[in-house]
Amino acid sequence: MKTQYYYFSLIFLFAALVSCDKNPAPEFHHEYFGMEEGRYVVYDVTEIIHDDALNLHDTSIYQLKTVWADTFVDNQNRVAREFHRYVRPTENDPWVLQDVWSGIIDGIRAELVEENQRVVKLVFAPTQNKIWDANAYNQDEERICFYRDIHSDTLIDNAAFDPTLVVEQDQFNSLIDSVHRYDMYAKGVGLIYKYDRDLHYQINGQSQIYLNEGTEKYYRFVSTGIQ
Repeated sequence: MKTQYYYFSLIFLFAALVSCDKNPAPEFHHEYFGMEEGRYVVYDVTEIIHDDALNLHDTSIYQLKTVWADTFVDNQNRVAREFHRYVRPTENDPWVLQDVWSGIIDGIRAELVEENQRVVKLVFAPTQNKIWDANAYNQDEERICFYRDIHSDTLIDNAAFDPTLVVEQDQFNSLIDSVHRYDMYAKGVGLIYKYDRDLHYQINGQSQIYLNEGTEKYYRFVSTGIQ
């Protein structure tokens, strides 16, 4: 009798394990947002401003350091985390606090409040059919986003990342416009690369095309860690 009971117990346990395998818990991949307390990322940043009317083509090169800091309860009674941003002209200079933003993962959305503008950075879980408006919760014009690459591997200089994903934001090219924006995220780290180009051209009386105005901003990963 005990032997029969033992065999029935084994059969029941096996059936339970099989059932669990058929219905695994969903994986949202929240780690792509990199909200671990103390997580910092350092970037080399290049910013360029073009304004032909002012004869201006100004380039700024500096380093940016972002740090996920303390948690707090926001005005919607949600637990958010401070996002500190430091800058310095070169790697030999001290860091200077520039901004205190905030971020939160609310269900399927990763949101970052940038200069009091709430932006939807990621939507979970990342899939090819996800489409969203990054500016759905602010007053800026619509910016449609989608995933271009999901769970890929990436090499930036000597740093290897696996997996990563790319969020496309804008891509439009014509005779007088060249717009392309995308962000790259690495699981467990957060943003590792930003590409933001918004250039506008004019045609003069000799039918020559020239750069009239626009901006460029590029972030490139340097290092990461916990502090």
